[in-house]
Amino acid sequence: MNATRRDVLMGASMMGAFQRGGVTRYVRYKKGDTTSYGVLEGDVIRPVQGYLFGEHRTASEKVSLSSVKLLYPVQPPKVLAVGRNYRSHLGSAPPPPRPEIFYKPTTCLQNPEDAIVIPKDARNVHYEGELVVVMGKRAQNISKEEAAGAIFGVTCGNDVSERDWQGGPNQDMQWWRAKGADTFGPLGPCIARGLNYSNVLLTTRLNGEVKQKQSTSDLLFDCPTVVSFISRYVTLEPGDVIYTGTPGNTSPMKAGDIVEVEIEGIGVLRNKLA
Repeated sequence: MNATRRDVLMGASMMGAFQRGGVTRYVRYKKGDTTSYGVLEGDVIRPVQGYLFGEHRTASEKVSLSSVKLLYPVQPPKVLAVGRNYRSHLGSAPPPPRPEIFYKPTTCLQNPEDAIVIPKDARNVHYEGELVVVMGKRAQNISKEEAAGAIFGVTCGNDVSERDWQGGPNQDMQWWRAKGADTFGPLGPCIARGLNYSNVLLTTRLNGEVKQKQSTSDLLFDCPTVVSFISRYVTLEPGDVIYTGTPGNTSPMKAGDIVEVEIEGIGVLRNKLA
C-alpha cells in the first residue's frame, strides 16, 4: 500500500491521533482464507488473541497492512440507527422529544473500499455520514452513566438512503429497502477505543467535495443517551452497532462517484458507487 492510499484509508487525523497515543484501533481483516481481528499500529496489524469484547491480548506477530483486506470492523448481532439527531438536518421540523430509532439489516453492511451498489430501480440514493457506536457489553435497561461504560468504541458509517423509497409519493410502509438494501451500510475502517467521541469532527466528501462537516458535540442525543434509551426496550449485545445520525444536508449519488466519511481519530471510510 503506497503512502497516498494509506493516508486516504486511515486519514491524516487518524495518523495524528495514533502518534499522540491513548487510542487503540481495532480492525477486522482477511489474509488469504483467514479472517481475524487485530490492532492497527501505523502500517502494521498485530493480531488479537481471545475474545474482542472480553479477555484478549495482541500477538507479537506483525502483519503488514498492505497485505490484507480490511473488512467492516465487527460482525454485529443487530444494527440500529438514529434519525433526526442533528438540528442542522431537521430543516424547519421541530427536534424530536426522544431518540428516533430504526433498524438496518446486518446484510446491508459493506467493507471499506468496496462498492455501494445502487439497485436498478433506485433513482435518488443519498449519502449520510455518521458516527457509529460499537457495543462492548450487554445492556438492558441501563442508565446513561452505565451506558458510557458499555460502549466499546466508535467507527465511521454511511447510512445510505434511497429518498424516494423513504419518503416519496410511493414510499414504503417501512425503510426496509430505503436504508437496508444490500451494501447500504458501509462501516469502518476501524473501531477506535479510548477516543473522546463526544467532540470530534465528522466530514463527508463526494468526489472530493466537502458535503457535510460538523462536530459530534452537536448531536441532539449523545451516544450514552441513545444507548440508555434503546436498552429500556431492546437488549443490546456486545458487537451491536448504532448509527447515530447525520448532520446537514445530503444529495444524490450516481455510479462512479466516490464517497468518503472521515471522523477525527478514526479515519476515512471510502466507497465507490456502482
